[in-house]
Amino acid sequence: MNQEKKLITNSNNTNLLNELTKSMKECVSFYFSVAFINFSGLQLLLDSFKEAELNKKMGKIITSTYLNFTEAKALDKIKEFNNIDLKVFVTDREIGFHTKVYIFEYEDYYKVIIGSSNITQSALKSNIEWNLETISKSDSGFIKDVIKEYEHLWSISEDASSEFIEQYQEFLKSLKKNEQSNNVIYEKQKYIVPNRMQKRAMENLERLRTYGEKKALVIAATGTGKTFMSAFDVKNVNPAKLLFIVHREEILRKAKETFETLITNTGKTFGLLTGNHKGKHEDYVFSTIQTLSRCYEEFDRKEFDYIIYDEAHHATSPSYQIVMNYFEPKFTLGMTATPERSDHYNVFDLFDNNVALEVRLHDALEDELVIPFHYFGITDIEGVNLSDISIDDIAEVTKRLKLNERVDYIIEKMNFYGYDGEKRKCLGFCASREHAEYMAAEFNKRGYNSVCLHGGHSVEERGKSITQLEDDEAELEVIFTVDIFNEGVDIPSINSVLMLRPTNSPIIFIQQLGRGLRKHGSKSFLTVLDFIGNHSKVFLIAIALNGSRYYDKESLKVAIATGFANIPGATHIQMDEIAQERILEQIDRENFNSMKYLKEEYFEFKKLNQGRVPLYLVDYIKFDGAPDPVKFIDREKTYLKFVGKVEKDDHLRGLLINDTFESILKELSSKLPLKRSYEFIILKYLLTHEEITHALAKHEILKLINDVDDDSIHHAFEYLNQNYYDSTQLKAKQKLVDYQGDKLVKTDAFKRVLANPELRSYIEDVLNYGIYRYEQEYKHNYYGVPHFKLYEQYQMIDTALLSNYRKIHTAFRGSGLLANGNDYFLFIDLHKEEDIKDSINYQDKFINEEYFQWQTQNSTSQSSERGKNIIFNKDRGINLHLFVRKYKEIDGKTEPYIYIGKGDSVAFEGEKPITVRIKLHREVPSNLYTEFTKKV
Repeated sequence: MNQEKKLITNSNNTNLLNELTKSMKECVSFYFSVAFINFSGLQLLLDSFKEAELNKKMGKIITSTYLNFTEAKALDKIKEFNNIDLKVFVTDREIGFHTKVYIFEYEDYYKVIIGSSNITQSALKSNIEWNLETISKSDSGFIKDVIKEYEHLWSISEDASSEFIEQYQEFLKSLKKNEQSNNVIYEKQKYIVPNRMQKRAMENLERLRTYGEKKALVIAATGTGKTFMSAFDVKNVNPAKLLFIVHREEILRKAKETFETLITNTGKTFGLLTGNHKGKHEDYVFSTIQTLSRCYEEFDRKEFDYIIYDEAHHATSPSYQIVMNYFEPKFTLGMTATPERSDHYNVFDLFDNNVALEVRLHDALEDELVIPFHYFGITDIEGVNLSDISIDDIAEVTKRLKLNERVDYIIEKMNFYGYDGEKRKCLGFCASREHAEYMAAEFNKRGYNSVCLHGGHSVEERGKSITQLEDDEAELEVIFTVDIFNEGVDIPSINSVLMLRPTNSPIIFIQQLGRGLRKHGSKSFLTVLDFIGNHSKVFLIAIALNGSRYYDKESLKVAIATGFANIPGATHIQMDEIAQERILEQIDRENFNSMKYLKEEYFEFKKLNQGRVPLYLVDYIKFDGAPDPVKFIDREKTYLKFVGKVEKDDHLRGLLINDTFESILKELSSKLPLKRSYEFIILKYLLTHEEITHALAKHEILKLINDVDDDSIHHAFEYLNQNYYDSTQLKAKQKLVDYQGDKLVKTDAFKRVLANPELRSYIEDVLNYGIYRYEQEYKHNYYGVPHFKLYEQYQMIDTALLSNYRKIHTAFRGSGLLANGNDYFLFIDLHKEEDIKDSINYQDKFINEEYFQWQTQNSTSQSSERGKNIIFNKDRGINLHLFVRKYKEIDGKTEPYIYIGKGDSVAFEGEKPITVRIKLHREVPSNLYTEFTKKV
C-alpha cells in the first residue's frame, strides 16, 4: 500500500469528529495521545466508545495534567469503559505535554492522525485546526516509529487509578477557588467592546435614524446582550435625557449597572424610579412601568430624547400604551426575546415595523451569543407505542409514557451521557402535569432529587425550586415541567434538558431547547436527550433542528443524513440509526404541500397563538420555528382566502367578493417571498402619501438598504406601472399606480380599497411581511445589477426583474439559457424527469466544488454567435450566471433554483450540444455541495 495523506479541517462538510467516529467503526483497535480531554469533547465520542466496547475493540488513551486543562470528570467517564486503558502524563514546570495523535489499527495497515486537535468540543468540531491523516502498512518505518514513541509515552505515564483521579479532582477544586478570587479583579479591569450582534444592531439603528425614523425594535434571545447593545447605542447617540422602562425591578437594577459601566466620564447622572426610589430628576432614569404609569404626567412630553422599552412584548398592554402615547422622544427603542406575546395587538406596529435586528437560534449559535448544545436523539423503549393514537390526546399519551421501565431507561441514558459542570441542573419537559408529577416521584424513588413545577404552582414556589436547582450546594437536580419553562423563565446555569414528550411543534421544541443555552460560568455546553418515539409526527424534530424556516423534503433528508452539518460552531446533533430511519421514512411519506398537512400546520400554529386566528402574515414572524405562510398563499393565491377556507369564516371569505381588493391582494401576494424589495418599499410609502418621486423612493429605500442604483429605481417604477406585463396579465391584474413624469401616483381603484380600514390592513400586512422577510434573508446589503445573492432561491422569471429586463417578463421562462445583454442565465436541472425522452443525453453535473460541467441546447454550435459567447465568455465580456436545482418538482410543487454565482468557460468539446467546463468564481460551500450531490 502506498502511503496516503489527507488534510482534515473543521468545515461545514466534515470535521475531525466525523473522521474519528468513522475510523473507530472500521478499526480493530485504537490508541490516542492528547494533551487535553474535557467532558465537552468526550461526550461526543461516548457512543463510539460504547460501540467499540460491544464489539470488543480494545483502546488505549494517554492524556496529561498539562495546564490543568484536562477534567477529572472526563477521566472518570473513560474509566467506565472496560475496553479502554487510561494513563495520565503528569507534567511539571520543566516538561510540558502537547501531543495530539489518534492511531487506528486495521488488519494489515494503520491510520494515524496527527495535528492540533485535543478532545474538546471546539477542537473536534469548530476550531480552526489542521490534522494530517496518514495511512501506511503495518511494517512501514513511519508506523514503527509512531508505535515505538507511543509505547514510550505509555511507559512513563501514570495509571489513572481512582485514587489518582480523586487527588487530581481535589487539586482542580482548590485551584478554581483561587482563580475565582483573581477573576473578580480581572472583571473590573476588563475593556468591554460590542459583539457582532450588537455592532449590527447599532449600525442598523443609526441608518434608520439617519433617514428620519423614530422607532425601532430589536429581537434577540435571552442572554445575547440586548441591554449592553442598547447601552452602546445610547453612548453613541449621547442623548441629554434617557428613560429606560421595564416591568420588573430586578431587571432594572442590572440595566442601570450596565449603563453605568459603559457610560463613564460624561457627567451623566443615573437614577432609579420605583416604589422605593425617586430618582426622577437624574439624566438617565430607569423606571418600572408600574411606577411610571402612576407619575408619567409629572414629566414634560418631550422630557426624554431617547426611550427604551425592555421586554417590549409587554408594550401592547394598557399601562405601557398610556406611557407610549404620552411621551414624544426623538427616538424609541424596543427590545424583546419573545415578540409573540402581543395579546390582541401587533408589537411590530408599535415600533413602526422597523426591525433593526432579529437574532434567531441559529444566528445566536453562529455569533457565539449562546453556548453550543449536544443533542442526542435516542429511540424510545419498545414498550412505548404511540403509533396508533393522536399526540394531541394528552391523556392517552400520558398513560402510555408512565412506565417504570421507561424511567429506568431515561436514567440509564442520562448517566451515560452525563452533563457539563459540577452538579446536574436539569429541566425535563413532560406531556402533562400528571406525567411531570409521575416523573418527579419516580426519580425521587431512585435517589435523584426532583420536583414537579407547573402553572398551578405559585411564583414563590417556582422561585424557591429554581434557587435550589441553581445552588451547587443544594440537592435538587431535576425540575419536571410541562407548561411554564417554554419561554420567559431564565435559569442560566441549566446544563441538561430532557425531552420526554412527543414533539408536535418545532416552535415549542426550540423554546424548550433555548432554556439551557444561556451562557454561564459553570458550563460550556448543554446536553439535550430527546427520547424519540414512534408517533406520526417524529419528523417535526428534524424541521426544528434544521434551523431553516424555508425547507423542502430533500434538504431535510440531506440534513439528517449529514448530522445537520449546517448547524454552526461546536453544536453537535446525533440521532441513533433507528430514530434516523424512522424520521426519513416519515419524510418520504409526508407531502408538505398537501392541504391536509398545511391545515395541520396552521391549526398547530393557531394553538400557539393563544388560540387566536392568525389573521396576518406578520403573526408568523413572532415565533422561531413557525411555519412558512407563503406555502398557504401558494395553495389559495392569498393568505386571507386560505384562512377563510380552513376556518370556514364567512366574513373573511366575504371580503374577497370585492374583486378589486382580491386582485390587489393576489398581485402583491404572488411576489412573496420578495427577491427585490424596492417595489414594496415604494408601495408602502404610498399607503400614506398620494405620490412618490424618484428622489423620495431612493430616500425610502436607503432606510433599509446600504445603497441603490438609479436605474433600478427607474425599472421598479416601470415595473409597478405594468410596462412589462403581457396582455393576459394586463387584463387580470389591477393597476395600483400610474407613472406620470418622474413620479408614481395612486390609481383611483387603489385609493378606494385603501379607504376601507379593514381591507387596507390586509394590504399593509402583505407589504410589511414582504419587506421584513426580505431583510431577514438579504440583510441590508446592496447586490447590484443583476440583483442576485449567492445561494439564494430563484425562479426563472425572477431574473427578468432582477436584471432590469425591459421587455415582457413572461418571456423569461421555458429555456435552459436566458439572456439580457451581456448577462447569460444558465438554469440547470441535475436530475431530469425519467419519463421525458430528451433528444440528447444531458451531462450537467458538478465535477467538484469549483468546477461544473454544462451542456448547451442541442441547437448550439461552436461557430454560432451564442456558442462563441459561451465558450469564450471571459474574452467577450459575457457573464455566465449559474442556477442549479436537484429536482424539478417535489410533492407536486415546482422547485426553485439555487444561484451558485458566476463562472468562466475553461474547456469545451463537441457540437450541438457543446459540453462546457465552467470554473466557478466562488467554490460552492461544502454543505450545499453535499445537498446537490448526495443521494438519500
